[in-house]
Amino acid sequence: MNRLILTVACVVVAPLFAGTARSEEGQTYLLRYSLQNGQRLNYEVTHVAKTKTRIRGDEEISQVHTVSKRHWDVAAASDDSMTFDHVVDAVEMTQQQGEKDEIRWSSESGDEAPREFSKVAERIGRKLSTVSINARGQETDRENNGGTNASLGMGSLTLALPEEPIAIGASWAVPREIKTRTEDGLVKPIKIRELYTLEKVKAGVATISIQSEPLTPIDAASVRAQVVQQLSNGEIKFDLDAGHMISKELQWDETVVGFQGPNSLMEYRARMNEELIDNIVRTARRQ
Repeated sequence: MNRLILTVACVVVAPLFAGTARSEEGQTYLLRYSLQNGQRLNYEVTHVAKTKTRIRGDEEISQVHTVSKRHWDVAAASDDSMTFDHVVDAVEMTQQQGEKDEIRWSSESGDEAPREFSKVAERIGRKLSTVSINARGQETDRENNGGTNASLGMGSLTLALPEEPIAIGASWAVPREIKTRTEDGLVKPIKIRELYTLEKVKAGVATISIQSEPLTPIDAASVRAQVVQQLSNGEIKFDLDAGHMISKELQWDETVVGFQGPNSLMEYRARMNEELIDNIVRTARRQ
């Protein structure tokens, strides 16, 4: 059976920071990162996805369930410059494709990883990247160490925040580009707009909605099938006082007809949840 091949998204990232400002017209909020030297932010990420494809009458269902633990280790921080290491500490993965047996593996089990998860296993406990950002969360430098920039719709490490203080209900947009392949094997870039809206602020926590909107016309269903799995739609919670993300929740519910011929069908249902587990600030960074 033909299989849909996903390509890597090339993301144009934008920023975050915390603080509150007031304007004459009413209350506005200045969103900024405020990381501290020696700080460690621990997150848990759950990703569940189900893809059903139908090609020439043959139907196949693929399912994945991944729970990973990762952290940011802040190496240096000032008012407008922050550098942190991104590390994945542990992962628990389940995968099933069609009628094949389900594959399970936990990096904490002590068992050798199945071949399908070997690439992931190689990165556990390693520094995937060292990222420098300014107070708005814009990347000023990045050193990759076997990691990847691919977001697959799950968002970048830092959030995209506006330049000026904004009021509740205000929106801002951040450009992004997805690399897809046509049926002829050519690379076709698709321009995306990430639309963020400040929905509410309560007890120092900002709730921000995010919705991806393709700007490039997409005529081919095969290209659309690649794009829909890389869009970001959901909600982010950001701590205004501490200056970092608390949680992110994204959902996908997409159907593409004709992605591999006139009688083909792809259904994609998925969700991703990322939660801050704890925030540790050390007085002296471990050497």
